Amino acid sequence: MSTLTRPKTDTVATTPGTLRGPARVLLRMHRKALWAGAALLVIGIGIVVALRVWMASAKELCADGDMTPCGGDYLPSYARTSSELFLSDGGTVLLLLAGLIGVFVAGPLIARELESGTFRLAWAQSVSPAHWLAARLAVPAALAVVGMAVLIAVYRWGLWALRGYPYSHLTPWYASGIFPGTGPALLGFTLLAVAVGALCAVLVRRTLLSMSLTALALGTVALGLGKRRYELWPTGFRQSPGPVELNSGDWVVDMGRLTESGRKLYWEDCYDYAADPLQDIDACWRDLGATAHFSEVHPASHYWPLQLVETGILLALAALAVFAAFRVLRRLHG
Repeated sequence: MSTLTRPKTDTVATTPGTLRGPARVLLRMHRKALWAGAALLVIGIGIVVALRVWMASAKELCADGDMTPCGGDYLPSYARTSSELFLSDGGTVLLLLAGLIGVFVAGPLIARELESGTFRLAWAQSVSPAHWLAARLAVPAALAVVGMAVLIAVYRWGLWALRGYPYSHLTPWYASGIFPGTGPALLGFTLLAVAVGALCAVLVRRTLLSMSLTALALGTVALGLGKRRYELWPTGFRQSPGPVELNSGDWVVDMGRLTESGRKLYWEDCYDYAADPLQDIDACWRDLGATAHFSEVHPASHYWPLQLVETGILLALAALAVFAAFRVLRRLHG
């Protein structure tokens, strides 16, 4: 009798339709990676906590912002400027961590088993190919979302301590190094990373190539959203006879001059005047018919609409990737 044939008298430990058994086996097989992920979580929390404690213990000159008693010399503490420097790229670090999860799913979690053939042992028992793949999607997705949610909360807590300081050099809320790590869009990107990793694995079935393709796909998505994020929600349009007054939290997307007909003019239209310090650029604007200034901005109130729209896009892409992964697996293995 073949070793892959289960006798009829065998009792099935895992009933068909449940992921509990495959999930337990998966956690046991990759417990080292699980411990490594827990260590990264603790390290991330520890860094933010250490920065806050360090900043709270440091003394700043004229911390109330009043420079008069200091004779005009304001000196922020080294702890605060260092915290601003580290935390200004926290969103990028969290994106890279989410991408690392997707690379792990693509390589060691799925593609390595398909490449070595060890998946046949599970499929010959009570686990169908669909349940086998579902477990390898559900387990890392659940653990990654919980871990990332904790890191988002800790990161926001760290950024909150930097608010209200005068002469802050912290990059604004819309910066590419901060925005991705402060809201639900990071959770959407994490789920997309898991889904893309699974799709690349079942398509390629080679460990290193699957990991490389996953990293490339996720990097393309992250860069694309970072470049076009301002288009995810309509901007606010402001105009005035003089320079448009802006608030500290405004994300300026576009600005220039307006004619009476509403045509927009930009500095490129008066490039020759702007390049020559002897020329009067205002004369160029008048010759072109400029009568007002305009700005298109995302105020701070657009933070949540931008986050939610980006999250929806990422979740839609993740759903498509999961659907494609199961379709490919069914076509290849039934």
